[in-house]
Amino acid sequence: MRIVLTGGGTGGHIYPAVAVGKHMLQNDPDTKLLFIGTQNGMESRVVPGQNIPFEAIEITGFRRKLSFENIKTVMRFLKGVQRSKKLLREFKPDVVVGTGGYVCGPVVYAAAKLGIPTFIHEQNAIPGLTNQFLSRYADHIGVSFPESASQFPKAKAASYTGNPVASNVLKAQPGKGLQSLGLPAGTRFALIVGGSRGAKALNESVIEMAPMLSRLAGAHVVFVTGEIYYESTKEKIGASAGNQLTLVPYLHNMAEVLRDATLVVSRSGASSLAEITALGLPSILIPSPNVTNNHQEANARSLVKAGAAELLLEKELSGGKLLSLMEELLGDKARMSAMSAAASKLAVPDSAERIAEALRRLNNERL
Repeated sequence: MRIVLTGGGTGGHIYPAVAVGKHMLQNDPDTKLLFIGTQNGMESRVVPGQNIPFEAIEITGFRRKLSFENIKTVMRFLKGVQRSKKLLREFKPDVVVGTGGYVCGPVVYAAAKLGIPTFIHEQNAIPGLTNQFLSRYADHIGVSFPESASQFPKAKAASYTGNPVASNVLKAQPGKGLQSLGLPAGTRFALIVGGSRGAKALNESVIEMAPMLSRLAGAHVVFVTGEIYYESTKEKIGASAGNQLTLVPYLHNMAEVLRDATLVVSRSGASSLAEITALGLPSILIPSPNVTNNHQEANARSLVKAGAAELLLEKELSGGKLLSLMEELLGDKARMSAMSAAASKLAVPDSAERIAEALRRLNNERL
């Protein structure tokens, strides 16, 4: 099968597309892939690094307020559609897969106008603007949260596929994460991470709680500061946390460390939650308030409703509150076990295959 993948802007849009492509290749080595993104987006660096052919179009997102810049965006969209049609005619895909981000707009729209089967995937509980627009043209819609399906047109086929990035963490070997951190086998630890670039509010809270970590009943804390915050955070904490805290700027083996974690304190991006539920990890979720439609809070509340996580809003965040909640959970094995079971029930370990089946079906219907 010949497949065009498109998605960009953030890793949450890029990595699901890459995961789908790699799954298709694994099941059929004759699969041909092409990824269409933007030259300035992180996809232009990530995708070639995954050995997937990459082409770029020029497009920007719409501003939510009336702006002359939106007129320019419309012109870029039309130009992007023409460029996409050219690329699609040359590659001749059997199906086009869009995983979100404004770059998907002209690519999936162009495919629909050319009569090429299209599939869009929505990672968040609240659909993004691009996918809402494309839902009118897509042949099939996959969602990561069951409640998202009702937010798309009823006439469209929408299925609960889960998020395909979840399969990555399941391949991680237990014990490798602890070994990479220099921690003894069997160490119970809470992993605190504020996203790939870190989060200022979370760093401030960990600095505040560092002198009080002895309250965690022997559990260790691993804090991923984000590279821009690492030196300042390390300096402010100093020796106040004793040997109970490991600070790292970034984790290149996040899957391995997650696999060994006891509790996770995290933002609630869709990819992070897919990994957390895949591993059945209890979590404390601190949604970023600086995202479109406040979708991270909606993501988090989906897990909270299921009993898999605790919610702590950033406006209520402090070192004392976070530490108390961590202490409460780590000291209650029955509650942690219940949260773990609830998280596992939300997992969709065969997400990539569910999407693959939908793509094969679309291709067969075309034939």
